[in-house]
Amino acid sequence: MKVSEQQAPIIIKKGKHGHGHHGGAWKVAYADFVTAMMALFIVLWVLGQDQKVIESVAGYFKDPIGFTEKIRAISAGNVESLHFQVDSVIIKEQLRELEIQRLENLGESLKEELKQNPEFQELADQINIEIANEGLRIELTESMENVFFEVGTANLKPNATRIIQQIAVNLQKLPNKIIIEGHTDSRQYINGAKGYSNFELSSERANATRRTLVSAGLEPNKIDEVRGYADTRLRDPNDPFSAVNRRTSLIIKFATEAPE
Repeated sequence: MKVSEQQAPIIIKKGKHGHGHHGGAWKVAYADFVTAMMALFIVLWVLGQDQKVIESVAGYFKDPIGFTEKIRAISAGNVESLHFQVDSVIIKEQLRELEIQRLENLGESLKEELKQNPEFQELADQINIEIANEGLRIELTESMENVFFEVGTANLKPNATRIIQQIAVNLQKLPNKIIIEGHTDSRQYINGAKGYSNFELSSERANATRRTLVSAGLEPNKIDEVRGYADTRLRDPNDPFSAVNRRTSLIIKFATEAPE
């Protein structure tokens, strides 16, 4: 071999470890950990209070409805009763904050999960997730380019079906009840005089979503309400015919009672 000849480069191939991409799953585990820690702090706080506060907390968890009625029945002029009532409000506020945090973390995890799936990337921006008055709202909003239902029908598009099925997997993990809402724009049917209107269409779309959730594994008894609002709650009132008014909402209801 000649001295001037260059040796062929040595290529070392490193094997890939099969860890894969975990997506947003770690966020759910982290959220559970944070929730557990906050619950621990509440327990420690309760244990540091007097016996009446401890009994009030125990009473709330044993019978939330009866406990609330008892609070309302307590006389406002009694100082001890006022102390009892204030403590119960603080407890309810802490529990609601815990649940809001958990639902927010779930929403963030779901957003990331959908964005990382190449199949859903072009529709990810049309899925809005936020805390609302009744709970966590997951809203599928149509656009001029992408729709979730075939025009004028309650037939879900294939990609919309798969998104709802993916959402169902996440909802099944929660004990919360679910509300499903259907919304349309203000375009009216030509044969509206025969009785079929946007109210029927919005209700049928909400029910089509319900059936898809259940077929994907969501327990039927978790569905609390199915609502059809037609065009009575427009997202863009200035443009009643805008595509953003056509949407389906899934609301994960708060399980804890709101403080009064």
